[in-house]
Amino acid sequence: MGVQALTLTFPFSQALSVTRREFFLGTMLTAALTAGILALIFVVGGLIEIATNGWGIGGYFFALDWLWASGPLAAGLFFFTLTMMVFTLGFWAATVYKRWGSFRLTLILVGIALVLLAAIWLITVTRSWPEVMGFIVESGVWGLTVVLAVITIAQALGSAAVLRKTTV
Repeated sequence: MGVQALTLTFPFSQALSVTRREFFLGTMLTAALTAGILALIFVVGGLIEIATNGWGIGGYFFALDWLWASGPLAAGLFFFTLTMMVFTLGFWAATVYKRWGSFRLTLILVGIALVLLAAIWLITVTRSWPEVMGFIVESGVWGLTVVLAVITIAQALGSAAVLRKTTV
């Protein structure tokens, strides 16, 4: 949706003389509203599953144990943040593509992949996987939600910066 939000509506917004700032803020607010609705659906689904003992057959889709361990508020915030992170990732990629084309987008994505591979290599060489996994497990849903929120904010800020100079 993030990719389509930029590629399909940005040219139209420019034809209507909407500023890039207004376009960005409106798009992000619309995404946040949609993410909030989706999070609410997942929380209500989880509450129904808990009340019915997994639809009467012990089957759970919404109310995953590790996610609901901190309660419905944490689960809802996690779903909201995850949805916004995925949206901003697509929006960021489309913004970079629209501004600089596929070659630079590919270079940036390869650079990010190399940094992640270097981090994985470093963790493996130092035999730190038990500590890393322990940290992830101990941080729980709230910690994971904070990490996703930081990634989301970074992607949104990157998109806004690139969008300032993007043309149709």
